[in-house]
Amino acid sequence: MRAAYIQELGSADVIRYGEIPAPVPGPTDVLVAVRATAVDPVDAFVRSGLFPTHLTFPFVVGRDLVGTVAEVGPGVTGFRVGDRVWCNSLGHEGRQGAAAERAVVAADRLYHLPDGVDPDNAVAVVHPAATAYLALFVHGRLRAGETVLVAGAAGNVGGALVTMAARAGARVLATAGARDAAYCARSGATEVFDYRDPDLAGTIRAAAPSGVDLYLDTAGVNDLETSVGLLARRGRVVLLAGAGTRPVLPAGALYMNDRSVVGFVISHATTDELAEAAGYINDLLGRGALRARRTEILPLSAAGAAHARLERGELHGRRVVLRTDVS
Repeated sequence: MRAAYIQELGSADVIRYGEIPAPVPGPTDVLVAVRATAVDPVDAFVRSGLFPTHLTFPFVVGRDLVGTVAEVGPGVTGFRVGDRVWCNSLGHEGRQGAAAERAVVAADRLYHLPDGVDPDNAVAVVHPAATAYLALFVHGRLRAGETVLVAGAAGNVGGALVTMAARAGARVLATAGARDAAYCARSGATEVFDYRDPDLAGTIRAAAPSGVDLYLDTAGVNDLETSVGLLARRGRVVLLAGAGTRPVLPAGALYMNDRSVVGFVISHATTDELAEAAGYINDLLGRGALRARRTEILPLSAAGAAHARLERGELHGRRVVLRTDVS
């Protein structure tokens, strides 16, 4: 089969495209004929070695896929040949990736794609949407009526956070560039603040004088002195980006106000947590309430170039979808 793969860790130019042996499913696995995969920041982290995990070379890159069931292991129930399916947790902890014509997926990491849902849109949103769901409801413990601040609200995860928080009955404040304010508002943000505002913290305090209940930092700035200071009593900060940051921890402001800071990556989510997120995502997809801001369809052979563009910061507000049937 054809695949985008690596033989060693490194920069985007180590990605090769060509023929490798097709995978063989085990008793509790499903073999999926892959239609498309998306290019995620975590794919670059794994490929470069920034996010250490067990790999077997040749290693197929990619986390997410949509496709159809080609073969079902004898111990699998709930899936049949021809079913449309999706997955967002390949390419980690020994699992081969998704950027190939065929992929083996453990049955407990595979989900049905709802009828009528566009597969290219689905593969573009399932990873950031699952990240957003877990950040809000598992790690952030969001409750209806709370005030949520999403830093970096115009990004892929940020947009999903705004959409989900608003649908959950939260008041959503967002920070983004001025050019992205309208998009954030359409996603459900009550107020959008320009992250370049020299008095951004003061502006947010004026909008939320009682404090923010949940602060989600997708921008990777991780200025904890500022974000913790904006929290209400028992407020929470969830960190989702910024692996290289080394912020100051304002311990007094935390423990004297029952506040907390937690970081998480979706790569460590349990299969139960992922399945819970998948059910929520499928409901939104079926309602047409979860859409990528912009997608760019490219052939699977463009994986290396797409990784390079991602790392150069050229994909703002855009998701690259790699198709196996596009030349």
